Order: sequence, then C-alpha cells, then structure tokens
Amino acid sequence: MSFDRRLFLTLMGSAALAGCGAASSVRRDPIAHDPGFPEIEFANWTDAEPEYLLYPGDEIEIATPTASELTRTLRVGPDGRVALPLVGQVMAADRTLAELESDVSTAYASQLRRPAVEVTLRQAGPIRVWVDGEVRTPGVYEMVGDIDATQAVIMAGGVLPTARSAQAALIRRGPGGVRMIRPIDLRPRRGEAVAVRRGDIVFVPRSTLGELAAFFTQVRSALPIGFSYAIGGGNGFASF
Repeated sequence: MSFDRRLFLTLMGSAALAGCGAASSVRRDPIAHDPGFPEIEFANWTDAEPEYLLYPGDEIEIATPTASELTRTLRVGPDGRVALPLVGQVMAADRTLAELESDVSTAYASQLRRPAVEVTLRQAGPIRVWVDGEVRTPGVYEMVGDIDATQAVIMAGGVLPTARSAQAALIRRGPGGVRMIRPIDLRPRRGEAVAVRRGDIVFVPRSTLGELAAFFTQVRSALPIGFSYAIGGGNGFASF
C-alpha cells in the first residue's frame, strides 16, 4: 500500500498546530500502512488496548492442577524465559497468558498424561519505554507512574540542539503486534501531552521522520525483549 510522502510531511507539520490535547484523547491520525518508507510498514493508529503480553520482571503462577507438585510462582527472566521442572526453559515474554498456557501444556505433553496448565499474572514487572534519536542519553527507561512522551524524553536527558522536536514520533505495538506510528510535537508549551504505554518507542529525528527507516534497520536485531514488533506481510506477520 503506497503512501504519499508529501501527505505525511503535511501531517507532521499540522501536528504542531493541533493544540494541547489531553493525554487520554489520542487522535486517530490517518497514518497509512507505508508512511513513505517501503521497507517499514505501519498499521493505522488505534487507541485500543491490545491483549496483555508478558514482560521480563512479571511474576506469574504456572499451575498444573493434575500435578500440583509442579505448580510454581516464577518471575520472567531478563531473557524472557521461565524455568519449569521436567521441561526446563520456556519463553514467556511477548506471550499472552493463553499462549503461554498452550506452550507449557505442549512442553509437558511428554511428561504428563493430562497436561492441564493455568497461567495467572500475579504482579506486573517494571514498565519501560525506549527513547531514541536526538536525545542526550538514548536508551530504555523505567516509567514511574503515568508519564507522557515529553516526560520520557526528559528522562533521556532532553533533546539535543539538533533535534526536530516538532516532528517526533511515537511508535507503539498495536493489536496483533503490528507497529503503529503517530507524529507528536515535543516543543515546550506548543506540543500536546501524549501518554506513553509500556513498550512504546519515542523517536526524535534530526531532520525528518525518514530517519525512522535507518533507525529500525540498525536496531532490528537489538530490540530488547518486550519491544518486539510485527511487520505486515503477505502471509501474516513476522516478528522484528
């Protein structure tokens, strides 16, 4: 699906004139599947909450009603895995509770006659966002309470003099894991308060958001667990 680059830049310019909106009233920007970068696809923005995905640091209970001695309360490790008796390491991060139940049940199939599994989230772990681009200290930051994109950038030391603060972007994983993008204006007293969620990426370009293509190419193999996204493809989605 093609996207007119001029239309995208027009949207970026108009974002600065949109006024100050509440953090909870996110505008549904008409960002199409391909905002000018053929190698990077973005789904249309939606404010809908996707199904909860497990993250490193989450505390979960994995119960086996038919073999209660195997029930464990575990914390998802930094590598996204949990260690289970009999079967060893199982990937938990970026899985829904139902998906992890299915994975563990399959893993136990060779060990148990009736491998029923129930996974419960006991306590969510740290909530982190990634700030990159023209900021003083790019990296992954832990959120303390509810914050907006401007506050996330402040946590990263603020923008550099070379930053194009009026043409920043918020990248978020939407339903189904697809990437969504919306332009945001980070200029003091001119931008709007845009709330960030767990796993969001705030990107501040030097010139235009065309830099996003290079950004995603560079970090494709280095995205931390919990920041993986999916790109639309002809036969479904591929993680990235």
